[in-house]
Amino acid sequence: MRRFAFVAVLLFAVSTPSGTARAAEFDARITRQLHTNADRYGIAGQAVLIRHNGTLLAQAVAGEADLTTHQPVTPETVFNAYSLAKLLVSTLVMQRVEAGRVELDVPASRYLADLPKAWEAITVRQFLDHASGVPEYFQYRDGEVITSQGNRRFPATPAEVFKALAGAPLQFTPGTANRYTQTNYLVLTALLEAQYQQPYTQIVEERVLRPLGLAHTSLGPAGAAQENTAIAYTGKQGALQREDDIAWPAYAYGHAALHTTLGDLDRFLLALARGELVGRTTLQQLWQPQVLSNGRRSGFSTGWELEESGEYRFVGHDGGTRVRARIAFLDGLGGDTYSFIYLTNGSATNVWSRTLVDSTMAVVAPMQFPREALSERLITYALEPQTAARTTALKQWLITTGRGDQPMLEQDINRVGYAVAENLGHATALPLFAFNATLFPRSANAWDSLAETYAALGDAKQAERLYAKSKALAAAR
Repeated sequence: MRRFAFVAVLLFAVSTPSGTARAAEFDARITRQLHTNADRYGIAGQAVLIRHNGTLLAQAVAGEADLTTHQPVTPETVFNAYSLAKLLVSTLVMQRVEAGRVELDVPASRYLADLPKAWEAITVRQFLDHASGVPEYFQYRDGEVITSQGNRRFPATPAEVFKALAGAPLQFTPGTANRYTQTNYLVLTALLEAQYQQPYTQIVEERVLRPLGLAHTSLGPAGAAQENTAIAYTGKQGALQREDDIAWPAYAYGHAALHTTLGDLDRFLLALARGELVGRTTLQQLWQPQVLSNGRRSGFSTGWELEESGEYRFVGHDGGTRVRARIAFLDGLGGDTYSFIYLTNGSATNVWSRTLVDSTMAVVAPMQFPREALSERLITYALEPQTAARTTALKQWLITTGRGDQPMLEQDINRVGYAVAENLGHATALPLFAFNATLFPRSANAWDSLAETYAALGDAKQAERLYAKSKALAAAR
């Protein structure tokens, strides 16, 4: 895999000799991790920013914004942020909730007329959390947009989109599951326009961009200053190819077509964490775990992905395989807080942005974020030459760090294994599934995952043997 040019800028607040030494060590680890990610996944260009309790820990850039001209990524590079656009919609809805103008658990049809009949009882919260069951209004296939009507162009207005979907069945009963669709945020964008009686772009400008001074953030096509705009790339057969963005209509700007810089996105997250856009009390009420009507936990909370690691709670969102923003906090937003931003313009392996952010969390605070530290250690192990000594060292690391006793260890190793299989191939993931089966020899699931991996590698005989072992273990329980 080709190597990528690397430039990094790291800023630290230090005042003592010991602090200087610690900063130098941290500098080396962050720089090494960005090199590692570029080499592992073939990232074209990347930009990272990390804060702790509002203090800037690191700001780093690497690689190229344009592989043809070799324009390097800088802190001022404008990236396509894709679905991070949904965080603006969520924030604007939360402002209306805080103002008492919108209730989350009433039907969105109370605020927005002319929704399809089958959607009229779906609540605002269900649209925010992708728990509505509404169908997707388009697909992107072979470089073309295919809408719900089978047309190769978008309908002219949201009303036409809703009309086209009126006869389509819901994917599930609202509130019983999560299924991510852009249609949810089409509804919410229309709701905000009905609330303010303004175009969505004007609402965002007046209530977010201008108050925060986000001069390098825009909705719609990439800005005119092409020398500062990162070209988007996608991985095809292990190589980077340019990928032009979809020509989104203006009504789609609530779920796509957000362009921003590292600094602007940092200012947005910082303003949220400080309660500048929505009060901290309101945020802490809204950023709580949600339970679906069938008792399962929702993956979203007021439109933000909600996760936990150790004692920390995360809220954030991704832009597919390219970008991710995350806020981690302990004991509420007034407690220990981290923010992580990882922007890329694409990778040869189409690595999921979660993997990239997790790697920076593992570097910054491995004890605070044990799941992410485990993930990074396992990926490193999978990419090493496999020897008995390295396997023993990994087992010892689990014991020494206290991770060997984690109740979710088997599931966490399995999760990382599948992520490695997706990003780096089944052969690379095989040692992880084998390691998991060794650690948990009585687990039917561990042997099933190992069998599945052998099947994907074409070893049908070994897969059959391991599937039989898994079934026998399951039957014996």
